[in-house]
Amino acid sequence: MTTPFVLAETVSAALAEGRPVVALESTIISHGLPRPRNHEAAREFERLLVEMGVTPATIAVLDGLPQIGLDAEGLRRIANEDLAKASVRDLPILAAAGASGATTVAATAHLAALAGIRVFATGGLGGVHRGASDTFDESADLSTLARTPVTVVSAGVKSVLDIAATLERLETLSVPVVGFRTRIFPSFWLTESAHELDWSVESAEQVAAIMLSQDQLGHRQGIVVANPIPLEQQWDPTEHDRVLGEALAAAERAGVRGKAVTPFLLRFIVDASNGRSLEVNLDLARNNVRVAGEIAVAWSSRDGSP
Repeated sequence: MTTPFVLAETVSAALAEGRPVVALESTIISHGLPRPRNHEAAREFERLLVEMGVTPATIAVLDGLPQIGLDAEGLRRIANEDLAKASVRDLPILAAAGASGATTVAATAHLAALAGIRVFATGGLGGVHRGASDTFDESADLSTLARTPVTVVSAGVKSVLDIAATLERLETLSVPVVGFRTRIFPSFWLTESAHELDWSVESAEQVAAIMLSQDQLGHRQGIVVANPIPLEQQWDPTEHDRVLGEALAAAERAGVRGKAVTPFLLRFIVDASNGRSLEVNLDLARNNVRVAGEIAVAWSSRDGSP
């Protein structure tokens, strides 16, 4: 069989030499940020890693081929073209059609694991949607992490989701969740949610030790590293709660259902906050990229693996 993806030379060399690599998703660029800000952010996220001595591997599907690591033209394409939002189930369809797509957390984690990349930075993890007891609406991010040995650094899950139910599902799926220098699960735009975590770590080296122990125990799940946005950078909680309430009410009035709910809510929130939520989103993404870079360095230094 031929390799089902294209591995960038920079990423291939780093993996072969045991140097640190961090995977980055493309959906945050193509669907989560406005143009041309998204292209600037894509380049900035990669530059942050390079400055840490870490090889970035932004992942996307271009013309039917999963790309593990994008060149300058690839970054331009995911920022400027209207791409499908591709989860794991969409990958074979895109491949057969020769089509392009921006990878979600689930698809990015899946492809990163195929390439042997163990650390992945994103903004917020997908989860269980509000009202899921009626709609059964749950992100494929959760089920993918249950079978994919990738450590994902995120600022929790977006507060438009059901955080309590998401944490319950992660527990059921045996996916470890550890707070990075916190015992409180973060709430994406906010430093804290109402939910306490069982475990926390103080350093990237501790995360690497958990990764190694998980391998030795034969576990194949991913690990969620919950990394809160610094308190001074969080969105004002009062404004956050007001805008979120308005967004949920607007979605109900519009009759938005299924996978259209989250994009609707996020667009509404960006507009209603006059862009404040967008700035917080960028701050927390940068913070996650830095922590993921630290973990990748610790993992590479610990056992010589990428």
